[in-house]
Amino acid sequence: MSIDPRIALQSLMAALEEHLTAASRRRGDKDPLVESAYLAVADAFEVYEEVLYDAYGEVTPLEIYEDDDEDFDGDFEDDGEDASENASGLQPGK
Repeated sequence: MSIDPRIALQSLMAALEEHLTAASRRRGDKDPLVESAYLAVADAFEVYEEVLYDAYGEVTPLEIYEDDDEDFDGDFEDDGEDASENASGLQPGK
């Protein structure tokens, strides 16, 4: 991929802003705008991670939360970590 990492970062930041806007205007549990914005964040993050690695051999300490359960309600179990770390769907890398 030949995208400048700064451009990819700007796209990720824009996706996060859109997600925040959609979340603040949520209309129910399965709001399609929130779900769409969530997926856009995940896609933008994957692009950023890939171009960051390609350009500098570096990665972030985050990973995309992979949920096999289609009925995920957005709640994370308390496993002793700060809830704000898990609330976004992005989790610290392991």
